[in-house]
Amino acid sequence: QVQVAESGGGLVQPGGSLRLSCVVSGTQFSSYSMAWYRQAAGRQREHIVRLSRRGTTTFMASSVKGRFTVSRDNARNTTYLQMNNLKPEDTAVYYCYADGSSVGEMSSWGQGTQVTVSS
Repeated sequence: QVQVAESGGGLVQPGGSLRLSCVVSGTQFSSYSMAWYRQAAGRQREHIVRLSRRGTTTFMASSVKGRFTVSRDNARNTTYLQMNNLKPEDTAVYYCYADGSSVGEMSSWGQGTQVTVSS
């Protein structure tokens, strides 16, 4: 069973930074492309970044371009979302998604981690 666990959320002031981590277990992590989504209160879940199995960023939403970067460490089964110059509109629950569809594996969501940007 694929398990996904995010961590690193919290309260940060505008202009600050946070790094979210996403650990995947129960499967061959290197076979998965990884994505981050976020959902603000009262809004639909938004796809913000996607990272290929080889570590290439294949999608980045315009709302975060130039401020967020995504990376992976296959040795640690972990994906990171580095968020810089945070804005109040970045406040949301951030979800990690392990996508195994391209290799016929089960995909799975994490439980989410809250990021609040406020002074």
